[in-house]
Amino acid sequence: MLNNFETAATPTVKRRLISMVYEAFLLASVEALATVIYMIVTGNRQEPVFQHGRNFVLFLVAAAYFVHFWTDSGHTLAMKTWRIKLVQPGYARVPYRIAAIRYLLSWGWFLPALMVCYAVGLQRGQAVIAIGIGIVAWAMTAFLDKDRQFLHDKLAGTRLVSMPKPSKQ
Repeated sequence: MLNNFETAATPTVKRRLISMVYEAFLLASVEALATVIYMIVTGNRQEPVFQHGRNFVLFLVAAAYFVHFWTDSGHTLAMKTWRIKLVQPGYARVPYRIAAIRYLLSWGWFLPALMVCYAVGLQRGQAVIAIGIGIVAWAMTAFLDKDRQFLHDKLAGTRLVSMPKPSKQ
């Protein structure tokens, strides 16, 4: 593997986005389990405080999922499947603090659109369009960077690199 952080091969934007779609399916199953557990613990109460509590728990579960994998092996199952790894300069392992910062910054994919939806009161169909526009806008940040890294990686001081194909024996 390359030892220079600046010259490492960056996975294509298309490959990273496909990996993210796969990641969404994996994360959805983890979040579904967390939701079931939350519903059992709270007796499936539907008052606003419990709905906000559920959303906060799901936020924390997603954070734990990503931070664990990024700090342990440098990739989630989806990233491993698509041979993508998260690294710091010199291929250093990503520490918890940086992984948590990257997780928070990665909300740039959705948070601006969600805030607009909430502020303007967009309905479900309109919200889906707004979130889609937000995702496309964030993805375009890769084309503003000479190394094609997304904005949250630039800000967190991390980068995604391509892993070599496993050798056939």
